[in-house]
Amino acid sequence: MSAQNIVKPSADTIAAAAARGAGRKGPAPVHLWNPPFCGDLDMEIRRDGTWFYLGTPIGRPALVRLFSSILKREGDAYFLVTPAEKVGIRVEDAPFLAVDVEAEGQGRDQRLTFRTQVDDEVTAGPAHPIRVVRDPATGEPAPYVLVRANLEALIDRKTFYRLVDLGTHEDHEGARWFGLWSSGRFFPVIPSDELA
Repeated sequence: MSAQNIVKPSADTIAAAAARGAGRKGPAPVHLWNPPFCGDLDMEIRRDGTWFYLGTPIGRPALVRLFSSILKREGDAYFLVTPAEKVGIRVEDAPFLAVDVEAEGQGRDQRLTFRTQVDDEVTAGPAHPIRVVRDPATGEPAPYVLVRANLEALIDRKTFYRLVDLGTHEDHEGARWFGLWSSGRFFPVIPSDELA
């Protein structure tokens, strides 16, 4: 192949390819696509959910939603994928940020539906678990909810505080835990004896 036929990937070419399929509802079927790897883009998703390209925040929410619809994770690596190309991007923590939650019902019948910064909605349950990781140095919790195929949303602080108000103590795997019910499943947050 001659050097003239090689096209260097850019956000513009990826966006154009993604836009061609933008009429579909929901994210693209990236799990079905296996195009060749075309290199890395200077694109990053920061912990606060802000997308950057070439060191500058992407200020168009519609463009961020478009990119988020073609996001794929393989192992610890993240890619934007179209049927023709696959480019690597950096993700500081999780690719999505859960910025709101709606609670319906109570106790075991409660349903927690999260909305992300790119307007995805997901109801926590067996297919969309909540998990909490604690920083070993500070003990600070980092809560996540699975949005789709290996892609999680970090639950922002204000939303997590709202969740704490909905929590309850339950026996879980032989110990007493403070946690959350959603869609018939209990999600442990912290051992009850560690709460003041």
